[in-house]
Parts: sequence; structure tokens; C-alpha cells
Amino acid sequence: VEQTVRITSRCPGLYSDANEAALDRVVRFCRKHGSAKLGVQLAHSGRKGSTSLPWEGRSAPLTKEQGAWQTYGCAGQLRAPGWPDPEPLDEVGLTRVCDAHVAATKRAARLGFDLVELVMAHGYLLQEFLSPLSNLRNDGYGGDIAGRMRFPLTVFDAMRMVWPEDRPMGVRVSATDWMTGGWQISDT
Repeated sequence: VEQTVRITSRCPGLYSDANEAALDRVVRFCRKHGSAKLGVQLAHSGRKGSTSLPWEGRSAPLTKEQGAWQTYGCAGQLRAPGWPDPEPLDEVGLTRVCDAHVAATKRAARLGFDLVELVMAHGYLLQEFLSPLSNLRNDGYGGDIAGRMRFPLTVFDAMRMVWPEDRPMGVRVSATDWMTGGWQISDT
């Protein structure tokens, strides 16, 4: 949803007029030569961004010399040892993230996608908010499950407001953290 929240430098985005124009060519081609419904996933990588390409060792963060960019996180803790410090999101950052999701949703609607899916999975930013293992915030966006769900649901609601009512909108979740004390099936 923003250039600086991609996982790798080659991840597609829907954050600019140029992205929208390029994707428009793809959507028009698919419509001309097929009949499948088309959906798009919208995501923010959170602290998992700024990594090498999969075939170059995606499990490694980019170095400054490789063009690393600032990552953002729910509460600012590292993804893993050796990874860069993600900038914790304050109110201004939260608003920027929500607005970026809304802008990308509007672009998806203009392109004529049949479905939009908000990604709250894979350890990306919105899952960071959901999980008690990564959400160590002590404000209204942390604490109990209602607090941890507040920001992801705010983003969803803002997107739903601009997504056409006659088109479905979904959410991708990681149903469990698979770790003691983490997000569980019952939370999902």
C-alpha cells in the first residue's frame, strides 16, 4: 500500500498512479482473454519488509548498500536478531497506514477488481497488532484482544467505506501464531 512497506524491492504495489496504470494493462488483458473473477491482496509488510529477493535469500534484511529502507512495526521490536529496528507507529503513522490502505482500495475499485482482501497474516503489520507476542503497546491499540484488534478493524472499516457495496471484501489471517502465549484459533 506504500512503496516503503513492501517486502522486497520487486513486490508489486498499488500506491501510485504509475502502479495503477501498469496494473490496468494486466486487468484489461485478463478481462479480454478470460472470465475469471479478479481479486487483489492489500498488505503492509511491517517489520518484515526491506528484504532480499526470494531467490537471493529473502530471509535476510537488505543492507544500506543494497538500498534498505525504514521498516515500521506495531511496537518497534525486532523481527529477529540482526534485523533493523522498525519504527514504532505513533498516531501520525497509524493514520498514514490507514490512509494508504484506503487509497489502494480506491485504486483497486477503479481498476475493476471483483474482490479486495486485507492481509492480517504472515507476521505482517496488521498481524503484529493482533498477536500478544508482538503487540506490546500500552495504548488503546494494545493490551487485551479488543485493544489489539482495534487498529486492524479500523483499517478494515475504512477500506469497506470506499469499496463498492456490491463487491466482496475479505481478510487473510494467520489463524494461530503456533507459539505459547500467542494468537490462537479461539482468538481467530
